[in-house]
Amino acid sequence: MKKVLLTALVLGLLLGSAPMSTKALAEAAERGYISISTSANTEITPDVADVSIAVQTYDNKSLQKATTENKEISEKVLTALKGMINAANGDYVKTINYNASPLYTYSGNKRNLDKYQVSNTIVIHTKSIDKVGSMIDKSISLGATNVDNLALSVSKYDDECNQLLVKATQKARARGDLLAKSASTVITGVRSLNVSCSANNTVTPQYRLLASNIAGSADMVQEKSASTAIEKGVVKIYANVNATFFVK
Repeated sequence: MKKVLLTALVLGLLLGSAPMSTKALAEAAERGYISISTSANTEITPDVADVSIAVQTYDNKSLQKATTENKEISEKVLTALKGMINAANGDYVKTINYNASPLYTYSGNKRNLDKYQVSNTIVIHTKSIDKVGSMIDKSISLGATNVDNLALSVSKYDDECNQLLVKATQKARARGDLLAKSASTVITGVRSLNVSCSANNTVTPQYRLLASNIAGSADMVQEKSASTAIEKGVVKIYANVNATFFVK
């Protein structure tokens, strides 16, 4: 008998709570809300440069000769660049890619060995942007063949991004309050908040400098009155906020 009464009591509680749960869900579904999209941005002078410089060597008959020549040039370039950066400021120079392979020509179904190619790619990461032009010139004078990429960025990107996100979020709330007031209602909470941050980095157009196209490259670099000019430009950072607020 006690078991029957207990079962009936539990069942009654469950049945009694069901309408309340359904009602709560319905109220949540019927709650009004407004969606706001805002953004904030800023322009900052870049303080970090990343440059990719490659040394490519070839030999028609021997991979060993192409490798030896590449090693000699690369060591000269690396030694010179290490002497031009400030390691104490976070600057560094490193090899990111090394490749040695044969190159072929094709005649119908026949494959013919053309030559051997060895490529060594060196990256310079430096905050001394004013020296980047000199670094490029020095590398070419020592035998580097390609400058494949130059990108300028901001070292305190995360801090700038966070500040912009706060600003954009505050704008979203202020705009939400204004719209809610005009509709004779008030914001009661946050339904969703989606944020993003991105940067339009200043990147110079990709270009390629071939030492073989520079007559007497070493002498020419020494005769220049100034090093290759690098225009800093600006980095534009964008923050976007899509907010949805409950209103009542």
